[in-house]
Amino acid sequence: MTDRKDITRTEDKTIEKTRELRTATPSVDIYENENEILLYADMPGVRKDDVTVNIENGKLSISGIRRLDHQGVSNWEEFVDVEYVRSFSIPQTINVETVAAKLKDGVLTLHLPKSEAAKPRLIEVKAA
Repeated sequence: MTDRKDITRTEDKTIEKTRELRTATPSVDIYENENEILLYADMPGVRKDDVTVNIENGKLSISGIRRLDHQGVSNWEEFVDVEYVRSFSIPQTINVETVAAKLKDGVLTLHLPKSEAAKPRLIEVKAA
């Protein structure tokens, strides 16, 4: 019986529980035109400072953390802190130096410009 009392005593109600961060895959739309690849990722509630965009060795990785202000004691939780994570392979023809990212209304927009060598060109045919 001593063991049973020790087990029940280990529960300390003064220690706040740490929240485990859930991982989610954001919905993404990708469009391509002759100048760039456009990527739209749905990341609701994520702040600009909590977004990371990384391009390395032909791999694009995006992540963003939505943190909520929790007030009071929780009786029921379905809306929790979330980390959005997604990765893509991108062509080597992307000009990494000029990639632009913008976060507005919970949507991350990435402009991935193509290098000049990758853009389509019209070749003039000359008469011989």
